[in-house]
Amino acid sequence: QVQLAESGGGSVQAGGSLRLSCAASGKTRKNYCMAWFRQAPRKERERVAALILVGDRAYYSDSVKGRFTISQDNAKNALYLQMNDLKPEDTAMYYCAAEPSDGACYRDEAQFNYWGQGTQVTVSS
Repeated sequence: QVQLAESGGGSVQAGGSLRLSCAASGKTRKNYCMAWFRQAPRKERERVAALILVGDRAYYSDSVKGRFTISQDNAKNALYLQMNDLKPEDTAMYYCAAEPSDGACYRDEAQFNYWGQGTQVTVSS
C-alpha cells in the first residue's frame, strides 16, 4: 500500500516561489507514474505535472509549463514540485498521486489509486 504525504504549501504573493514535497512509502513496484494535481474551489481537479520515475520523463500542463518543475529524489523516496512565478490562478489544494506504471503516465485522476491528503497553496495579487 503506497502512502503519500505532501508538505510545503503556504501563502505567497504573485511572482513568488514555493516548493512542494511528497514523501512516499510502501512502493513495491519497479516503476510508477507520479503526479501533482490541483483543485481550486468550484473547479475540477487537474493534473499539472507528472513524472515517470524510471527514465525521469516529465509532463506539464500548458498552464504551468516553464514555471513549475517536477523532480524526484530516489534516495529520499520523495517527489517535488518547484513552483516559480506563481500567479493568483495557481491558488488551489495540491495533491500528490501515484500509480504503478509499465512506462506510461496517466492524465486522468481516476487512473491513480494512491493519493496524499493535499497541501494548500494560496497566491495573492
